[in-house]
Amino acid sequence: MSNMDERRLFGRRRRANAPADNRREKRYEVTANRDERLQLEARAAVMQVSVPRLLIESALTPNVRTDTEWKTVAADIFEIRRLMGTVANNVNQLARFANEEGVFPTEAERVVAEYRSLVRRLDNAVRALAGL
Repeated sequence: MSNMDERRLFGRRRRANAPADNRREKRYEVTANRDERLQLEARAAVMQVSVPRLLIESALTPNVRTDTEWKTVAADIFEIRRLMGTVANNVNQLARFANEEGVFPTEAERVVAEYRSLVRRLDNAVRALAGL
């Protein structure tokens, strides 16, 4: 492979033209302030790609998470934490009742089911956070 072919294959700044049967039909316009523009241009320069190519490849990479996604998962984890505290309080009340009365209450099954549901929800939130 010649030096020119290698440069075109690996050093291409812009994306290759789309095939005629799947041409690009939609154009997006992104407005950035001065600092964002400088950051985008610097990152694109380091990666030796154009800003549009950087944006497309970054957005379409499956393991990239946006701030919005992180905040949503974090809010879910905090909500689960709060709910688990409530369930822990219920478990303590049930244990106190069982010790005083010598009978395990039937409400305990519902509390255990709620706890298991929260653990599954927490597991899903952690997996989302980890990108699994």
